Amino acid sequence: MGREYSQLGLEERIEIARLSGEGASIRQIAAALDRAPSSIARELKRNRGQQVGYQPAHAEAQARARRWNGSRLDRDPALRTEVLGQLRAGWSPEQIAGRLRRDGPSRLSHESIYRFVYAQIRRHNDFTWRNYLPKAKSRRGWRPGKGGSPALHMRHRVPLAERPGAVLTRLDPGHWEADLMAFSRYGQNLLLLHDRMSRVLIGSPLPSKRAEPVAGALAAALQTLPPACRKTVTFDNGTEFARHYELGALGIATYFCDPHAPWQKGGIENAIGRMRRFLPRKTDLAALDSGALIGMMAAYNNTPRKCLGFKTPAEAFSEQVLHFGCESTSPPSRG
Repeated sequence: MGREYSQLGLEERIEIARLSGEGASIRQIAAALDRAPSSIARELKRNRGQQVGYQPAHAEAQARARRWNGSRLDRDPALRTEVLGQLRAGWSPEQIAGRLRRDGPSRLSHESIYRFVYAQIRRHNDFTWRNYLPKAKSRRGWRPGKGGSPALHMRHRVPLAERPGAVLTRLDPGHWEADLMAFSRYGQNLLLLHDRMSRVLIGSPLPSKRAEPVAGALAAALQTLPPACRKTVTFDNGTEFARHYELGALGIATYFCDPHAPWQKGGIENAIGRMRRFLPRKTDLAALDSGALIGMMAAYNNTPRKCLGFKTPAEAFSEQVLHFGCESTSPPSRG
């Protein structure tokens, strides 16, 4: 029977480098490693660096590079076209991979998509490829977070500790988180509301950051919903929410995060981060028509989410929120 062959490993390459440096012959190295002399000769010839000679790490990298046939996205043009189209639409690599698993057999991991994009940047020195990614970063890594603002006292402020525990389960519709999405031009802000259960996002531009117009915009956004879909709203400690108590007229309870703890309303913080891809800070809201803003909201609400089993927020709203009695979004009749 023929002898079974296995690839040289890094430990064997380290030994080859040591013995070769001590002046051992190819046959002596082969005998020490129980390998064929031809394998050692081929290893020393193919994986030797021109400047540094034979180095184990370099030899290992060279061998791996020869065995690599390219990423799946390089080999499958149809899959590549589909993935790049979804990236352009604002989907993250993890959302794309999850939706592929949901729609059929898993064909791709999110790490493969990240590696493919970063490989194009390195291969072509073309940094426009980073715009395919949610954070548009040209290299992997974490960005340091910013510190929170000091807590401010306001009338009728109720701390988050007094919020009903059922809100944390995300199984009950009508519990919202609110925040402002700020832009570089003075006075331009977008009010965003995020439903904790379905992850549906609604929003509207603000004429001012003052408490009075913010309270009016909050009431206008929520009053069209039936009472079962507007139970609580959670804010941070910004002065723009100082007139939060006016929502009590709609039967809505309001709660505030602890000082320096924006993570306690992580849903809206995450939503703002995702919306930044469509609306970077330098965007001029005055030049943006309402149809374009509605389209961006629709794109967000129709993007699959891992936390929803790769359903979209719109699908989750239809399947879950409507199930809890929110069949209509028209205001209740008066009289």
